[in-house]
Amino acid sequence: MDTAAADRAVGEGERTGGRRAAAWCAGLLLLGVSVVVGCRAADSDGVTPVPQLLAFLPWLLAPTGAALLLAALARRRLVLLWGVIVLGALAWFLEPYGKSGDPGGRPVAELRVLTANVRFGQGTDALVDEIRRHRPDIVFVQECEYTCSAALRKAFGGDTGAYPYRQAVDAYGSEGSVILSGHRLTPADGVTGTLGMPGATADVAGHPVRLQLAHPMPPLPDQLDTWRRELGALRAYAAAGRGTPTILAGDFNASQDHAAFRRILDAGLYDSTRLAGESRTPTWPARTARGPLALGAQIDHVLVSGDFAARRARFLDLDDTDHRALVVDLTLHDRT
Repeated sequence: MDTAAADRAVGEGERTGGRRAAAWCAGLLLLGVSVVVGCRAADSDGVTPVPQLLAFLPWLLAPTGAALLLAALARRRLVLLWGVIVLGALAWFLEPYGKSGDPGGRPVAELRVLTANVRFGQGTDALVDEIRRHRPDIVFVQECEYTCSAALRKAFGGDTGAYPYRQAVDAYGSEGSVILSGHRLTPADGVTGTLGMPGATADVAGHPVRLQLAHPMPPLPDQLDTWRRELGALRAYAAAGRGTPTILAGDFNASQDHAAFRRILDAGLYDSTRLAGESRTPTWPARTARGPLALGAQIDHVLVSGDFAARRARFLDLDDTDHRALVVDLTLHDRT
């Protein structure tokens, strides 16, 4: 064999080896994404690491796109077809989940609701400033430990304060939570969980409105059963209130791509950000959620019964916490 022929053979072998490596890389990427998408299609949260990855389902477009490019470079038609199918499935599931529509009936009251996770109380000062700026009617605060609770009482409590009514679980660290209200509250049994989840009933223009703060455990690898169980308890709360105006708000540690969260919506609630056209806006982690690419997941929600219309949803960047706060303007309708 002459030198030129040998060089051509070596070059062809290198190209073949490169295409084979590209095909393998594409296949591995698509396999990982396919497992997550398959669980989403099967309405299952699967096992670790699927629940953790489901929170970031929209960002699986990046490895899928890389796999398609590698498949094209490798000239593997079957791998390319596989990638196109996975891309189509992702596009399908990116559509907002849940019902939307006009509740009908006569509007009887306007409500502004704010929910915020202040990360062991560290974001309390920033939250106080935002409460004063936006003046919500009802505030749900997660991870509000003793110093946070005392600061909110000092800033807004008392008979002459902006929020004379409150329902709280006073505890250290992430277990503390508080509901503040300008409307009269009647204590109610909160949902039982590892972290504090107080409940109450508010008198809004003569209409009882069920309030429940949500803060189930996050889907850590060793806490998946607890996470599922506590989201299930929130679903049971939602289902038990059919026919009564309800607001269920907080840090759900779940997105619309988690089956356990979708079951809460299926129990008769609406995601207010879906109603307001902001269903994919990330709230955690805050640093990436507020960046130019808005990376992250929407795990902080204000869910409402069909008695409410949502006119506007805004996301607030708070210092010293890893969550963005969510403010929603609601209209309560009398559907009787």
